Amino acid sequence: MVSLIIGRKGSGKTKHLIDEVNKALEASNGNVICVEKGNKLTYDVNNKARLVSAEEFGINGYDAYYGFLAGMCAGDSDITDILADGTLKIGGPAGTELVDFLEKINLLGKATDTKFVFTLSADEEELPKEIFLTCEKI
Repeated sequence: MVSLIIGRKGSGKTKHLIDEVNKALEASNGNVICVEKGNKLTYDVNNKARLVSAEEFGINGYDAYYGFLAGMCAGDSDITDILADGTLKIGGPAGTELVDFLEKINLLGKATDTKFVFTLSADEEELPKEIFLTCEKI
């Protein structure tokens, strides 16, 4: 199941994500990836995790984002966890495309035995209820 860190800007989502990266590093026998929009987490994320900027690869929209994450999983079977900050900044608005994206990510996680955690900068009530069929809030 995909995990979500939900909250408005300034609510501590990124700090929570960094804590989750550190937990994943402790538990993982493989590779932990942290995806962000730009390069603001360079000094916050443990250097044992691979920090990837979606912006550097020109990732915009949920289809490109899914392909990017699926490509990472296809290229490295040792990835155990992918944690991503700024999901709505990378993918777009919280509508049906977000629902479809998270459903596909859930299937990708099952197929590759990879845990996914995403931050969503919104109030829970603003998000489509369907995302909670395949995702859990942490």
